Amino acid sequence: QVQLVESGGGLVQAGGSLRLSCAASGLTFSSSFMGWFRQAPGTPEKEREFVGAVNWSGKITSFADSVKGRFTISKDNAKNTVWLHMNSLKPEDTAVYYCAARRGVGIPSGPNEYTYWGQGTQVTVSS
Repeated sequence: QVQLVESGGGLVQAGGSLRLSCAASGLTFSSSFMGWFRQAPGTPEKEREFVGAVNWSGKITSFADSVKGRFTISKDNAKNTVWLHMNSLKPEDTAVYYCAARRGVGIPSGPNEYTYWGQGTQVTVSS
């Protein structure tokens, strides 16, 4: 049974930083491609916004334009954990952030390309 457990969310002032963690189990993490998505208040699940993704080795990443230059992703296959490092946070970054894993190769941006999802962690950025 695949489990993805996010943590690290919270309330932060604009300009601040947070690091989200996603601990994975039940899958071959070392060969898994991982993504981060977010869902703003009032938006439906099918409209979860792509934030970023990382390949199996952690050496190739992709980010949405809205977070490029502010967010990074790191992946530690020995710890079965992937992190989303968020800097220069803005109020518009407020959302529930989800970790996701996919069976295939590649790091697409569509939520339908990802098979497994965590429960999400709330990030609130105050102005």
